[in-house]
Amino acid sequence: MRTFREPDALAAARFAAEQMAAAVNEALATRGAAHLALSGGGTPKPAYELLGALVPDWSAVHLWFADERCVDPGDPESNARLVRETLEAPGATVHRMRGELGPEDGAAAYDRELGDVVLDVVLLGMGPDGHTASLFPHNPALDVTGVRAVGVHDSPKPPPERISLTRETLDGARHLILLVAGADKAQALAAALGEPTPATPMSLLERSRLDVIADAAALPG
Repeated sequence: MRTFREPDALAAARFAAEQMAAAVNEALATRGAAHLALSGGGTPKPAYELLGALVPDWSAVHLWFADERCVDPGDPESNARLVRETLEAPGATVHRMRGELGPEDGAAAYDRELGDVVLDVVLLGMGPDGHTASLFPHNPALDVTGVRAVGVHDSPKPPPERISLTRETLDGARHLILLVAGADKAQALAAALGEPTPATPMSLLERSRLDVIADAAALPG
């Protein structure tokens, strides 16, 4: 695990964009295709706005999602809509989680679509409760194995139904990037960097290929 402390949220987003672009460009050069999974929320928005120009050719890039709310793709809460409106990636193949199918059917469809794809890089965020993707503290979805995506029920944040990549899928990625900003995340980030516990789902993920990028408010001192 590597930890990077940036002076503010914009600087953290810029560095995350550069790290994603480096991973994508390396995958394109070595394997001829790249598989990038993205997350929602306000923190990564400026990273997506910067990322488009850092990848010269998006035509062999596949865009996946770490999670999605069970809403229509045009809904303001949709992660797919956020990416569509902020990331300029002409020619990229977008693999949208179909939240409108509901958590179980949507997760099953995504499991089939992912198949045996190895994700080159996943951008993750984290909530003040330590959740990442849509894997929430002590939620049964944390322990699901044998599938690439899982339906999530009873999310403590609305909407209550979601789809998420499983821990196994995230742990199998070549590179994980956690982007965190804001003083309200400082306690959760400290817990995520500590001993693994289901009370802080981010702490359970594989750390050997993890880069943590945080602003000074989230990672004081």
